[in-house]
Amino acid sequence: MEKTTADLSDANPQAHVAEPLFRDFGALHAFHGPMVTVKVFEDNAIVRTLLEEPGAGGVLVVDGGGSMRCALVGGNLAQLAVANGWRGLLVFGCIRDCAEIRDLAIGVKALGTHPRKSHKGLHTGHRDRAVTFAGVTFRSGEWLYADADGILVSAVPLHGQG
Repeated sequence: MEKTTADLSDANPQAHVAEPLFRDFGALHAFHGPMVTVKVFEDNAIVRTLLEEPGAGGVLVVDGGGSMRCALVGGNLAQLAVANGWRGLLVFGCIRDCAEIRDLAIGVKALGTHPRKSHKGLHTGHRDRAVTFAGVTFRSGEWLYADADGILVSAVPLHGQG
């Protein structure tokens, strides 16, 4: 990402800025791409399904309801994301295997870490729904920009502007 979120925010005051709740975990601390959203609760089966699809440089936004009781993404899923061309993951919940994830060429932001894996088949997940957390509504097809300063969301791409 050639411009920082601070520069993009200054130039685009209409862009939405997420509350600073997230920690960086992946090797990429700056990333951007079109979003795919998913709503889950302590069950990451649909997260795996999405990460098995071609990511095409996109960012998977996982609304895990802010649960701090299990991890929704671990090392295996992060490796799958890299292999399938995802550029980043934003998890409103926890991840695990952070030592492994920190070396992967992907941006990962999450609330924290938890050693327990998620349940399978416990809850249903919903793809491509608008999800709201951290004071921002995230929609599939819109753009997410993330770096050490924070997360910016825009209905249109901002990075190609002069």
